[in-house]
Amino acid sequence: MATMEKNANKYQKIDTIFKRDANNIIMPYDGLVKPELEYLRNMKFDASEKIDGTNIRIEVYRQYLYDTNNNVIGVSFSVDYRGKTDDANMPKHLDEYLRTTYPLEKVLFSLNLKETIMLDEFQEHGWGTLNEKTEVFTPDPTRVPEIYTIYGEGYGVKIQKGGNYIPDGVGFIVFDVKVNNIYLLREDRDEIATKLGAPIVPYMGQFTIDEAIEFVRKGFKSTIAHNKDYDAEGLVLTTPLGLKDRQGRRIIFKVKTCDWDKYFRKYGTYDKVDQPVNEKYKNENVGD
Repeated sequence: MATMEKNANKYQKIDTIFKRDANNIIMPYDGLVKPELEYLRNMKFDASEKIDGTNIRIEVYRQYLYDTNNNVIGVSFSVDYRGKTDDANMPKHLDEYLRTTYPLEKVLFSLNLKETIMLDEFQEHGWGTLNEKTEVFTPDPTRVPEIYTIYGEGYGVKIQKGGNYIPDGVGFIVFDVKVNNIYLLREDRDEIATKLGAPIVPYMGQFTIDEAIEFVRKGFKSTIAHNKDYDAEGLVLTTPLGLKDRQGRRIIFKVKTCDWDKYFRKYGTYDKVDQPVNEKYKNENVGD
């Protein structure tokens, strides 16, 4: 298995977009938490339904194969199943489901890989360089990705409120795919998930930030829940082309139904009210 820093491949934190007052209630009428979001406020984002479950990683690792002279002659791949962090304890029934439903051969097939790929097969994967004059292909083992990651939500019975989604079992629903440190575009993610035979988080369309806020504030039912009266958790939004912020992190954020519910329970309205100032924002332009 490839050597990686502990928890280095866990899924990036998805920020909420609002600052919070001294009562830890969202401040939906007091600007957004990051200046990048203010700048992009009127652009269209891809929105998916947020699923209430537990973060799962299906990771595929590269290992080099060597001959007796220590020359690379090919690569092999192995699969592991992890939670949000390397230390996270995955529910036993979910772990068994993943290993049974998405075994090694099915995961590799979804990524157009095999358990063993020799140098003479590198060209079909683009792992090397082609001399256009001589049409000679030179394999380059350093171009083989170190790690592929299929991120998804484990959900269902005994996982958060997952019984509303699946009353008699568990499932795995894909929301992202990453090759090394690059998140794939939505259409590429969907192709891999389809080949894997896994469902994909419901695509809700394109929204501006204010449209997404209003959509969640009004409330909507989950599109995948068995319980048709179950309110969706909210929306997760990304830019169609995977834009990044000034720190080099992919721009991704969420608008949560429960945040609006808490606002209404506290202040008795969805309209703007005077809220107690959170001290952390007094001398800051950006929140956490």
